[in-house]
Amino acid sequence: MPINFDSALGIHADALRVRSQRAELLATNLANADTPNFKAQDIDFKAALSNAVSKEPSAQVNMTHKNHMAMNANGNGLITPVQYRIAMQDSLDGNTVDEQIEQSQFMQNSVHYQASLEFLGSTFKGLTKALRGD
Repeated sequence: MPINFDSALGIHADALRVRSQRAELLATNLANADTPNFKAQDIDFKAALSNAVSKEPSAQVNMTHKNHMAMNANGNGLITPVQYRIAMQDSLDGNTVDEQIEQSQFMQNSVHYQASLEFLGSTFKGLTKALRGD
């Protein structure tokens, strides 16, 4: 009987991809904390995960010519549209990045990423044991 990895791994593979993309956005926010008029961005994890699990993009792009390049419907490579963070305190230069919030969100995202990674690791160990007959 063949092994169905999608059912064996559950949503954790998709969760890793979404968490990775969220980490990139949060790191970009932190890197641009001093950039005038930079707007902090984030994604809604629950919406992104449900989009990833359903495997349906939020918008379809039809290629009408063979030389057109395939692209993500959002144009940014992310699973869900980017949302802009509302500033807690106005900034004179128009930057909406709050370093403490971004660091907190980044660390929280990292902990969840590590938890999913460890779950996947233990799942693969279990599958390996089952295949070997241990």
